[in-house]
Formats: sequence, C-alpha cells, structure tokens
Amino acid sequence: SGKDAKGNVVVGDAVLIDCQDTYVRSDRALVATLGLKDVVVAVTGDAILVADKSRAQDVKSVVDALVARGRPEATEFNRVHRPWGWFQTVEMGDRFKVKHIMVKPGAKLSLQKHYHRSEHWIVVAGVGLITAGERVFQLNENESTFIPPGTMHRLENPGKLPLRLIEVQSGAYLGEDDIVRVEDDYGRKD
Repeated sequence: SGKDAKGNVVVGDAVLIDCQDTYVRSDRALVATLGLKDVVVAVTGDAILVADKSRAQDVKSVVDALVARGRPEATEFNRVHRPWGWFQTVEMGDRFKVKHIMVKPGAKLSLQKHYHRSEHWIVVAGVGLITAGERVFQLNENESTFIPPGTMHRLENPGKLPLRLIEVQSGAYLGEDDIVRVEDDYGRKD
C-alpha cells in the first residue's frame, strides 16, 4: 500500500495523528492512533492486533497462545467463506443466531434441511430464487420468507449482482453441523 509523507500506511477507516512508520488496517470501526512509531494495528471482524512492527511476523505465537488457552478465536472466524460466497455471524444468543449472507451471481447453496432450527430470510440486495419444500419462488429486495425445521430448502442467486440477505435462525441447536445436504454442486457431504 502507498505510504504517506511520514511512512504510514492506512487501509480502511483510520485517523493517524503524529504517527510515523505505522501500519493501520481496519475492516470494521474507525481506528484513531496518536503518537505511534513502528506499530502495526489490524482490526478485523474477529480480533484486534496491536504489535511492534519488528514483531509482526511473530503472529503465530499469538495463535499458539490462543490455542493453549482454548480460545475459539484461534479456529473460528466471524466471516466464513464457502464456494458459493460467504456468511458472517452478526449476533448470537440463547436459541438465536443472525447472519449476513452473500451469494455470488449464478451460485447456489446445497439443497438441504435442518432438524433443529428454523430460518427467516430477508433479502437486502439482489434477487434470490428460493426452493422451500415443493415451492420455488423469487425474493426481491425488502422481501422475506420463513423456512420451518425439517423443510427441504435451497437459496440461489440467478442475478448478475451479489445477493445479500439477513438470516435469522432460531431453535434448540444452531450449529453448522445441523445440515443434511441432499444435492450439492460443490461435492460436499453432511
């Protein structure tokens, strides 16, 4: 990335005041720094790293420490990439999970069902082609649908733009392993 007159690099939303040779990256909130020299600041949806620039290559030791402490951040990520696009957990609590889902143009999720959860889908951008049981229908921006537990379903993006939706899951168990795949274009099993 390009450096400013003081050797700083900024990627994302950041304000640097009296900083020199500092790298700041933010995929999330505004980062404000004051009086830093030779520092790396990286903010992602999963974590924040602040390190002396000379130690930036030692990130593996941080991961090792997280693993040793049994921290889920070492292996679980806020944004999960799939062959069809990605999903990002926005919020979760007892018996609910909210996800932001992006489906690439022309891509589709597996034909699947869940035993323990229902799903509410709200399209916020693009067009979705929905299979829910015997019904096949289109959802446009600002439209929604409900998928009860045990219902065979699929989400497709027939458009030329990314499909973005908010998914609200509710039920007794919300793990990613509660997926029974019947058809999958990417060769995945349960």
